[in-house]
Amino acid sequence: MTQRVELATVMDRLAVDEVVTEYAAAVDDGDWAAYRGLFTADGRADYRSAGGIEGDAGRIAGWLAENLGLFPMRQHLIVNRRLRFGVLEHDTGDTARVRADYLNPMRFAGAAADDGSSAPDFVCGGRYDFGLLRTEGGWRLRTVVVEEKWRRLPERTPGDPA
Repeated sequence: MTQRVELATVMDRLAVDEVVTEYAAAVDDGDWAAYRGLFTADGRADYRSAGGIEGDAGRIAGWLAENLGLFPMRQHLIVNRRLRFGVLEHDTGDTARVRADYLNPMRFAGAAADDGSSAPDFVCGGRYDFGLLRTEGGWRLRTVVVEEKWRRLPERTPGDPA
């Protein structure tokens, strides 16, 4: 590899990583316009393994806005990112795939003190599979698949309704 190719690869890696980070921030901040802007025009997401839906980015953004309203506090930690570049139309580096683990603590609305001092009462974890495409506007998500592997709900205490 030449230094120019190595530099381009590093720049692509940074750009792809930025898209994944922006994805997490958009979901956590409830910025659904930013969420939709991360996807290609035909981009899709699949949240079925976490009890959600599958569909185009606009439909998914609406579903997330409605359902994540139950959790005013949420924080996606996306780690162990494994990135591979692919080939599209005989050119290298036009596609990318990122497989990454996630930890997602959330708090139900009304469950915490206003100062945020209580612990999250819903935590889930699993793996993301991000498919990206290089576009004229930069790297964009073409697919997002969530594979939820576990979740922990609030513990019941004696006297809680069944």
